[in-house]
Amino acid sequence: MGKRSDFKRVERDFYPTPYHAVVPLIPHLDPDCTFIEPCAGAGDLVCHLEENNIQCLGKFDIEPRSYGTCDGDAIRAEDCEADMFITNPPYLWAVLEPIMKNLYNIAPTWLLLPADLMHNRRMAPHMARCQKVVSVGRVKWFGTGGMENSAWYLFDGNSETITEFYGRAV
Repeated sequence: MGKRSDFKRVERDFYPTPYHAVVPLIPHLDPDCTFIEPCAGAGDLVCHLEENNIQCLGKFDIEPRSYGTCDGDAIRAEDCEADMFITNPPYLWAVLEPIMKNLYNIAPTWLLLPADLMHNRRMAPHMARCQKVVSVGRVKWFGTGGMENSAWYLFDGNSETITEFYGRAV
């Protein structure tokens, strides 16, 4: 899954979000904000955010794996009844790019992505819409491997901006 392992990719990039990957995002969220999780999987990210009093107004996935998760496709989402989307999307570019473009053109969107993705040429047009990058550091996605440097990216399709960078917090 990552550059530092030889594990085979899990089907549909289903990697539950570990709690320590969510902690750096919390200070960047308004305590009264609401969100929708469009790649909810087993609901781990929703649980972690709700433990920090961030209210989820809906969650969906193309393959729901948790109670209360609706069947839905982030590529075809048409609206957001919350303040924003927050998700840990699949990283396969053919899937990630359409999800990313669709979501951030609907509402502000936080995505948990590989930290070095911002340096790829194909990300250049999207980085013009990136307001913040918040470093997470190395995330262990499963068992004893699958480690990847990650960051939270905040995109907003309604404005071009200069990206603010936040280093890894202690």
